[in-house]
Amino acid sequence: MCAVVGVINSNSASVYAYYALFAMQHRGQEATGISVSDLNKIQTIKSKGEVNQVFNESLLKKLKGPIAIGHNRYSTAGTSSINDAQPVSATCVLGDISLVHNGNLVNKDEIRSKLIKEGAIFSSNMDTENLIHLIARSKKESLKERIIESLKHCLGAYCFILASKDELFVIRDRYGVRPLSLARLKDGGYIVASETCAFDLLEAEFIRDVKPGEMLIFKNGYEKYESIELFKEEPRICAFEYVYFARPDSIIEGKSVYEVRKKMGESLAKNFKEHIDFVVPVPDSGVSAAIGFSNFLNKPLEMAIVRNHYIGRTFIEPTQELRNFKVKLKLNPMSKVLKGKDIAVIDDSIVRGTTSKKIISLLRAAGARSIHLAIACPEIKFPDLYGIDTPTFEELISHNKNADEVKNFVGADTLTFLSIDELKESIGLERQYSLVSFDGDYFIKE
Repeated sequence: MCAVVGVINSNSASVYAYYALFAMQHRGQEATGISVSDLNKIQTIKSKGEVNQVFNESLLKKLKGPIAIGHNRYSTAGTSSINDAQPVSATCVLGDISLVHNGNLVNKDEIRSKLIKEGAIFSSNMDTENLIHLIARSKKESLKERIIESLKHCLGAYCFILASKDELFVIRDRYGVRPLSLARLKDGGYIVASETCAFDLLEAEFIRDVKPGEMLIFKNGYEKYESIELFKEEPRICAFEYVYFARPDSIIEGKSVYEVRKKMGESLAKNFKEHIDFVVPVPDSGVSAAIGFSNFLNKPLEMAIVRNHYIGRTFIEPTQELRNFKVKLKLNPMSKVLKGKDIAVIDDSIVRGTTSKKIISLLRAAGARSIHLAIACPEIKFPDLYGIDTPTFEELISHNKNADEVKNFVGADTLTFLSIDELKESIGLERQYSLVSFDGDYFIKE
């Protein structure tokens, strides 16, 4: 899961890219970067850290030009090295190019091995670099033809945005697993971004989603853009975008993430039979579902867990006897609200189970009488290979334990999960979804 953005035909391209990345910081905090073309050459600045830690006004002033692309990194394939930060820039026979990518190529190792045998030298562990090499080594005359040829070798879930000195190429994989949308900026330029919350911040006018299997080509100085259908498959947007990744104020494939999460909470509440005094969301990801849950049951919603939003990315590792310290830094239950109460705690998901266990422990210590944990998605039983950094089979608690065993591990009085059918109904039954974390259907084959 990463954030990508592309801007063209704008005198403030780097600034727009910066603010779009800022709006999508939740999609990746490991590293960030922006490349800008001044129609002559491409300049790139990238570093480990969050957007406002890496960029400032003086740096943005150096990034002058009408074309910009940007990236927030959340590592899936690759490492946390600065070499794996994006954009990935290179100079080939056609000039400077720079590329950003959200997703994961399932055949990345096969592509890389073949390229290395042919003499390619890699400077990172990213699958993104594979496409750069494929484009550079292509014998096709135009950049468009080189990209089209190179994409025939790439299998997986991807959103690519590539900048040349005077063009912007936008590509979404054939299934549309990761979101990507197009909008018009106030100064007349175009912007593409992983989430529409970036458009809201910039007061950009939403045009449409980039279609699965589509490539858009923008040329600087031209209002019209070209659309090419590269592939045609049944779309499968990732359901986990609605469950957890996307900001609640984003619209994905015409669906409000906030409204979908509320529906998940409502579905979760339909089969809930326990006595509770009120509903408590785990902030921030459990809030939307908790609203739907409390509304359906006509029970009060209490923000009885306070989140500290000002924790930096570095802190002293706690000793074993203070093993709950990380969670306590982030989440603080209010004992005056919780003491002696029967509560339903709503969270978006359980992955390893260790965080849920610590939260339940903190709520018990704060005096909650009974704790009924309700999870607004199905059990996560399978690693996701399509752009999510999910753990191995061994680390996924629901792969190794049934719901009752998970309940005992985390220490809740009861545990309720949303079913796969309820999840699909909450998002909408009019289309297919990537549900690989829940059903193990690895539909993109090598």
